[in-house]
Amino acid sequence: MASIYFAAPMFCQAELDFNELLALLLRENGHEVYLPQENTPDVDLSPETGKAGRRSVFLEDITAIDNCDTLLFIMDGRVPDEGACFELGYAYAKGKTCVGLKTDVRTSELGGDNMMLEGALHYGIARSVPELLELLEGMY
Repeated sequence: MASIYFAAPMFCQAELDFNELLALLLRENGHEVYLPQENTPDVDLSPETGKAGRRSVFLEDITAIDNCDTLLFIMDGRVPDEGACFELGYAYAKGKTCVGLKTDVRTSELGGDNMMLEGALHYGIARSVPELLELLEGMY
């Protein structure tokens, strides 16, 4: 099974809960999952006093992407999360397998998703959690 870096928004309770539940489901299906929100509970991330903490989180996440097999990019939301977009671009540039999950019906351009994001998600975009599990199962 895959070692997955979970690139997703994590700024409200609904996002945190969804991420946690999906990570649990992926783990139950045999995947190793790096979920960034699990790795920063005691770090000062405030712009005023948390410069060292913010840098530490950035470097830890980059290392986790370097060490993963697959990057899972959560595309839900009015627009994709800018941090997750960076993580996707970095993983793509490093030659990682990149897959997306989009359960949201909203689109950003010409009735579709951003072409640069679609291009980086060359291994596929699942439209449901069961479809994501099938996609990953077929890859590993």
